[in-house]
Amino acid sequence: MKIIVNGQQAFGKACLKAILERGLDQVVAVYCAPDKEDMSIDPIKEFALENGLKLVQPPNYKNAEALDEMRALHADLCVMVYMTIFVPEEARDIPNHGSICFHPSLLPKHRGPSSINWPIIGGATKTGLTIFWPDDGFDEGDVLLQKEVDIGPDDTLGSVYFNKIFPLGLEAVVEAIDLVRAGDPPRIKQDELQATYESWCNKPAAEIDWSKPAAEVYNLIRGTNPQPGAWTTHGGNELNIFDCVPVDASGAPGEVVKVSDDDFTVAADAGGILIKRVRPHDNKKIPSAEFIAASSLVAGVVLGG
Repeated sequence: MKIIVNGQQAFGKACLKAILERGLDQVVAVYCAPDKEDMSIDPIKEFALENGLKLVQPPNYKNAEALDEMRALHADLCVMVYMTIFVPEEARDIPNHGSICFHPSLLPKHRGPSSINWPIIGGATKTGLTIFWPDDGFDEGDVLLQKEVDIGPDDTLGSVYFNKIFPLGLEAVVEAIDLVRAGDPPRIKQDELQATYESWCNKPAAEIDWSKPAAEVYNLIRGTNPQPGAWTTHGGNELNIFDCVPVDASGAPGEVVKVSDDDFTVAADAGGILIKRVRPHDNKKIPSAEFIAASSLVAGVVLGG
């Protein structure tokens, strides 16, 4: 089949690479978002140029010229992976078989842009990925296939994405292409009664409330590790918290109840968090041992106050 690959960043590049290496389909063009000033070249753009592929970076997909250019490709399928620009129906329907899209959750749950963060933050034990036929809604449209992954008790955003969803997503993308090629691919309606939508997991959402149960605080920290980074304050300055473990502890919310050479423990409701790695407001990510030494942290200090 003749395929348009539309995507960005490392996952988009990896999908493009996987499609090319199989040699079963012809990539007639690679679409990605326009360049941003003072930002490095997008990995998928760089890879496309290295491989002599046609590269297109439209500012939107409503322009008549952009639509005509896509029609001239005579593509059979558009594969959308890691998208940040909305693609309307007129553009999606140009390929003979339309367009399919990757989303890193088990749709209809966790529609939206931070769909890996929120299941972890919510304490879920499973999540997954979906390849679907997008419509004009937010991650709506019929499902082509889904893959499930476990969320372990110590998993973080980073481990779920890079170790689980990323490699499984590559397999799912090529499997989806094969299903389309074979004819009569699945189109399973999403159950709107099960649908959820969450917006960006941003800085305000990542602020730690030490009065909440320690289990919830722990889930927030691991669900935002490495991005955007859960945070609190120390001495009036922001302090991001990354690697940690839940422990038994008691004290006032946010109270540092124990300090060792290597780590420190902060009390929350019904437990505490032993913190191993942080990012002070004026430094990079560092082991807690370095922060303790630099800040002269002692038991009794209250974070977030």
